[in-house]
Amino acid sequence: MTTIETATLPVPGAELYYEVRGHGPLLLISQSGEGDANRTDALVQHLHDDFTVVTYDRRGLSRSTIHDGTRPPTMATHADDVHRLLAQISRGPAHVLGCSMGAVIGLHLAVDHPEQLDTLIAHEPVAPWLLAATDRAEHLRELEHCQQVFHTDGWQAALAPMARTLGINPADQDIEPGVQLPAITAERAANFGYFLGSDFTAVRTDWLDVARAKHSGVRIIPAAGRTTPPQVFDRKCATELAGLLGTEVAIFAGGHNGNMTHPRAYADQIRSIISRAG
Repeated sequence: MTTIETATLPVPGAELYYEVRGHGPLLLISQSGEGDANRTDALVQHLHDDFTVVTYDRRGLSRSTIHDGTRPPTMATHADDVHRLLAQISRGPAHVLGCSMGAVIGLHLAVDHPEQLDTLIAHEPVAPWLLAATDRAEHLRELEHCQQVFHTDGWQAALAPMARTLGINPADQDIEPGVQLPAITAERAANFGYFLGSDFTAVRTDWLDVARAKHSGVRIIPAAGRTTPPQVFDRKCATELAGLLGTEVAIFAGGHNGNMTHPRAYADQIRSIISRAG
């Protein structure tokens, strides 16, 4: 059984919980949505023989506590947390898998601290700033509606509009044989509440200079799930990022949550992409 090293890192205004498993080149996973360090344990199990895999609880989730809850974090705050985490554990440029919101954190890191990154796999980044004005306004309204439903009716009611916005059909998800999706525990429910109440605001109000992302020098791989519809917000963002970088979208198994529904195939794609680095 692979040993899991756990630790906490003091960062400005919070304590960041993280886990380290495996051996090899460092691969940090920045999760989507309510995801904490354990959201994609099945994926990590398929990676830890080839990589030193680092996962963490984003501030406000699970074991990463915030000192002042009256000051919601921005995307820049989350990116600074990852910058400090990599400075603590990495001796050189690391690979990063960023999923959804985690992909945007990775893009901020690529702009502000490119020396810390080798390859960034940006899977379906929820980055309204990547879109042209009309699309951006449309999808910002979608995100605002999800948050309004949360504030009015709670996190469970907000899941349906959020899933539609991201192109997820919970009733018809293709799943790899033997995969069991995680249950909604009390901790995960609390994480959904924090994500919808605070981090959705960070996503909606975020801005990054796309030209700086293009010229960061980091090897950025835009990615999307095979079953994510082309017209939904996150898939459009991946397409726009690829156009900005002059490359193609890397297609991964599954949809927006392919890292959970197809961990074996997803890990194979990660290995393939990183093996071509340089």
